[in-house]
Amino acid sequence: MNRTTLSLIAGATALAAVTGFAAVSAPDPGSAEQRTGAAATLPVERTGLLCPRPSTSDLAETTYTSFAPVTEGADGKGTAVLRAAAQQSAPDDDGTSEDGKDGENGSADEKDEGDEKGEKDAAKDDKAGKPVLQLQEPGKPVTAEADGADAPALVGTADGRFASGWTAQQTTEVAAGTGRGLQGVACSAADTQFWFPGASTDDSRTDYIHLTNPDDSAAVVDIELYGKDGELETTVGEGITVKPRSAEPVLLSTLTAEKQTDVTVHVVVRSGRVGAAVQALDDETGGDWLPASADPSGRLVLPGIPKDATAVRLVAFTPGDADVDLKVRLASPSGLITPAGNETLHVKGGMTAAFDLGDLTRGEAGSLVLTAPDGSVPVVAAVRVLRGEGGKQESAFIPAARPVETRATALDNTAEGTTLSVTAPEGDAEIKVTASAGTKGGTPQTKTYSIKSGTTQDIEAPVPAGLKGSYALTVETRAGGPVYASRTLASTEGGVPFFTVQPLPDDRGMVAVPDASENLSVLQR
Repeated sequence: MNRTTLSLIAGATALAAVTGFAAVSAPDPGSAEQRTGAAATLPVERTGLLCPRPSTSDLAETTYTSFAPVTEGADGKGTAVLRAAAQQSAPDDDGTSEDGKDGENGSADEKDEGDEKGEKDAAKDDKAGKPVLQLQEPGKPVTAEADGADAPALVGTADGRFASGWTAQQTTEVAAGTGRGLQGVACSAADTQFWFPGASTDDSRTDYIHLTNPDDSAAVVDIELYGKDGELETTVGEGITVKPRSAEPVLLSTLTAEKQTDVTVHVVVRSGRVGAAVQALDDETGGDWLPASADPSGRLVLPGIPKDATAVRLVAFTPGDADVDLKVRLASPSGLITPAGNETLHVKGGMTAAFDLGDLTRGEAGSLVLTAPDGSVPVVAAVRVLRGEGGKQESAFIPAARPVETRATALDNTAEGTTLSVTAPEGDAEIKVTASAGTKGGTPQTKTYSIKSGTTQDIEAPVPAGLKGSYALTVETRAGGPVYASRTLASTEGGVPFFTVQPLPDDRGMVAVPDASENLSVLQR
């Protein structure tokens, strides 16, 4: 084997290691591929997604949705399956663990009890292996429903024709109680580090960090908490073990005795990989999922703040020791503007800072653009958004997002109550938006839109003709940019404006693979 071929294999192997499940294979001479210079852009051939446990409420009603867009050049075969992850539970009150062992040699009765629990665990594992959702064809979403607190976390993989752009979403409606409202989260890939500004350990909040392990070996995780004065002292935040192919919800208030309204959570994986998301539940203003912020950067975009937001609270954190004065701008439908009284925000190094921005959008679509001087100090950030008034308010979170470099998809859309928000903070852009077939019927529709530089537009997204059920919206960047997008689902229940917002990160369904075929003859011996 010549040297160039070896380097190509090493590059593909490194890519698979960095992106978790994602993998590519060598180009098929007969496949459709896009070439730029010496690189071939090919569909990813294997990927994975993780969905956290939706709710602990008996009143919860959850819809899981899975979808893969039609991708030119993808393999003609493949599968995309989501299965229930095993749920871990706390030790029994007597200190024994799930398997009935307490570290000592037990009596015969204790052994019998352990055997009985082992049989139950085996039955649970068998149930966890059954598919919850399986795609039948690209371009058509599928759904499954689960009620109550027993809805599981999901672990899934896709390959072949389903891998490129595979997306999954869970949407949960909780009618009453802590966290009542609409809670939505896009299922995500496993990784080794996550930042969550906007969490809380306050008595009014019940925040969980959900950890899901997709692998056949245990993962070991550290959880760091940062408040207004720096890192909080934690008791059991280090060395948390997440068993193979299982999910572990950790209540943040059990990690520290300090009660703080605004906390930044840093998840670091010592061994293995996990998926991570924060579920933030409030006694009075409902709740939603807080996805991870984009990686620390000197420039952040938080897209798609609802036009009727009655309160916006920005939470920011810089991991280093240096302070930073963030320049704040709002990308509105008419262009970039500086909010009066909030032109710059001071964030101290290693400390979580929070700022109330009021009714920032004032009835218009908007996205926050945060910039550090010269981009020299990296920052993570998220906003908590309220809609409604008085005792009929609902909350949602928008973290700093990654751009839609090529393509991104939002699921579980309906003909009414869906808002697609797109911003191009740095330059004019053109996007194509495709509405898929519906889960129960409907014909796909496509529209093209122009987004002016520095603006945010709530676009009138296409709806499938003859729609039955829900559908997927796929956004593709055609020119210019960068482009950032988010999708809001909204409904009204008992006078309360239920809603949830999901940023649309790039689906990473395509990958550039170096093409050195022209140089092979040079290196052959």
